[in-house]
Amino acid sequence: MKYLTCLALAAAFIFGCASLKTGNVDFFEGSAMGYRGMIHVRVGMENGTITEITVIESCEDPAIGGAAIEELTDLVLMYNTTELDAVSGATETSRGFLKGVENAIFSP
Repeated sequence: MKYLTCLALAAAFIFGCASLKTGNVDFFEGSAMGYRGMIHVRVGMENGTITEITVIESCEDPAIGGAAIEELTDLVLMYNTTELDAVSGATETSRGFLKGVENAIFSP
């Protein structure tokens, strides 16, 4: 069942990107393929700075992929960039998460 949910997400969000403005913060949504399926994120930006990242949907393993996403979220917010190394042991999840954030920010 979880596999079907991931497939449905992949179909719905493969090239998906949306934006929404709340106050001074602009929110953007993007997605990319992780290790087990699509990773869909919501990114808040204010004056060119990434202020918030929320994972809306992910099929990644909570212990491995989830931990990598948490670590990368902290690093993206700290350094305001997605140009980061992948977390060892969760390379595909890391690449998918970072690409999802990039897709949210840079897609029209």
